[in-house]
Amino acid sequence: MSQKRDYYEVLGLSKNASESEIKKAYRKLALKYHPDKNPDDADAEERFKEAAEAYEVLSNGDKKARYDQYGHAGMGQGFGGGGMNMDDIFSQFGDIFGGAFGGSFGGSRGGGSRTVKGSNLRVKMKMTLEDIANGVKKKIKVNKLVNADGVTFKTCTTCNGSGRITRMAQTFIGAMQTQSACNVCQGSGKIIDKRPSDADQNGLKRQEEVIEIEIPAGVEEGMQLNVRGKGNAGPFNGVPGDLMVVIEEVEHAELKRDGDNVHYEAFVSFMDAVLGESVEIPTLSGKVKIKIDPGTQSGKVLRLRGKGLPNVQGYGSGDLFAHINVWTPTKISKDEKSIIEKLKKSENFQPKAGDKDKGFFKQMRDMFS
Repeated sequence: MSQKRDYYEVLGLSKNASESEIKKAYRKLALKYHPDKNPDDADAEERFKEAAEAYEVLSNGDKKARYDQYGHAGMGQGFGGGGMNMDDIFSQFGDIFGGAFGGSFGGSRGGGSRTVKGSNLRVKMKMTLEDIANGVKKKIKVNKLVNADGVTFKTCTTCNGSGRITRMAQTFIGAMQTQSACNVCQGSGKIIDKRPSDADQNGLKRQEEVIEIEIPAGVEEGMQLNVRGKGNAGPFNGVPGDLMVVIEEVEHAELKRDGDNVHYEAFVSFMDAVLGESVEIPTLSGKVKIKIDPGTQSGKVLRLRGKGLPNVQGYGSGDLFAHINVWTPTKISKDEKSIIEKLKKSENFQPKAGDKDKGFFKQMRDMFS
């Protein structure tokens, strides 16, 4: 399964599936492909991970909306999806299975205790259109929780290292045994034995870390890059959370973005519009010259193919649209006025609307037809 499948396809669902349908579909697949039922079956384990990753996204409202809009490009490491390991799966999704498989769901594969995952961090990153066009590597400083040196652990005396608390409850059908994560060790099965003065009750301390993040070309405002394992460290020497980087676009001084396309307002003089000229305009890869044909009308749009932004999912690049505006001076001299008044009387300078002088919307329709 080298090529990542659509998450809805993985769970066998349509895009309008309800929350309960998503949960039911995941539970069915997880039970089918659980490693305890399929020992030494690499394909079953891979499908178990695949289903868990699909559920992790589709069961979260924000992630589901982002996936519906951007697909796999909007998820996971580098917007490409980083996959999930067994600690991620067992620590995040055990609660929906209760005591299935003797309580091993939600724990590490060797027993009932589980590895506690640290909390996620969220930062914003400003990017120019030039950065977005090329993709960049950036280093950021993050103040996060890390495991303190010198911390030692011992078996939790409340759950005796199992990570689970078993209780008997009376129901209308009789006594039933229930299990839940130990509230003392948070399900890890261990508690702190010794800790230095700079560590908190979970064996963690705050520390600044420089993290390098690779951002692919074509990202958009509001997209979120999920860098796995770069969030806060997990309590009791658990696994770290993730670092979520939210993209903020810096407005360009001259170019305006519209999806993968960019637009530029090009102003030309009346003489250049009449006689024709080559004018220089900015693009995301430097300045280029465009030809203004003689008799160009204000409102004409010139299309530069491939001069827009690359699509984040790899579907080519957008275009640059140069909107031609014929500039009219607000003040003129007496001599200039005299010349213009003479031209005004010429039949050639009278407006003649026809098929050749297309309006803006007709021009745009022609471009995309």
